Amino acid sequence: MNCLVVLSHPLPESLNRHFADTAVAALTGAGHTVTLLDLHASGFDPRLTPAERGSYYGERFDDSALEAHAQALRDAEMLVLVFPTWWFGLPAMLKGWVDRVFAPGIAFDHGSDFGPIRPLLGKLRHAVAITTLGSPWWVDRLVMRRPVRRILKWGLFKACAPKASFAMLSFYAAEKPQPERVMRFADAIRRQLREIA
Repeated sequence: MNCLVVLSHPLPESLNRHFADTAVAALTGAGHTVTLLDLHASGFDPRLTPAERGSYYGERFDDSALEAHAQALRDAEMLVLVFPTWWFGLPAMLKGWVDRVFAPGIAFDHGSDFGPIRPLLGKLRHAVAITTLGSPWWVDRLVMRRPVRRILKWGLFKACAPKASFAMLSFYAAEKPQPERVMRFADAIRRQLREIA
C-alpha cells in the first residue's frame, strides 16, 4: 500500500518522533511504500491563506501552495497521524494541516445548496492516529469522552473517507514515561499496523 505518515511535534527527539519512526519501520518492513511528512521539520505553514479561504466556496479551491501535500493525501491508501494531544485537541500545526489539506476538491466536494459534503478520499483504506497525552487515561476517556478520537473518526474520516477503517492508539501519562511502557506501546503500534496492513 501507499502509506502517508504525518508527524506533528516541534522537538526532533520527542516520543512522537520515536513512534513515527516505529510506524515507518513497521510499514517499510512489510513492503509498503511510505512517505514521512514531518510538518515542523518541513516548515509547513498551518495558516489558511486568504487565497485558500477566498476560494473555499468558489469554482475551484486554490491549492497552488499545497500541491505536494494534496497529492500525497489523494494517493494515500493508509494515513497515519502521529501527534501530541494538547488541551484535549490537535496541536496547532496538525490542525492547520487538516484545515488546509482536507479541503474542497482534495478531501471532499461541497454538496449542492450546502447540503452534506461528498467524500473524495476513495483510495484511503485505513486511518490510524497515534497520540501522546500528559493526562491519565481516565481523564481522556471518562471525563472528556475522547474528544480527539471523536473529531478524527466522525468529523474527518467518516466525512471524507467513509470506507476507511479507523484506529487510535493513545499513550497516556507521557510526561514521565518508563522505558518499558514506551517499548510496549511501540509493540502495540507494530501489531496494529500488521493487523490492518
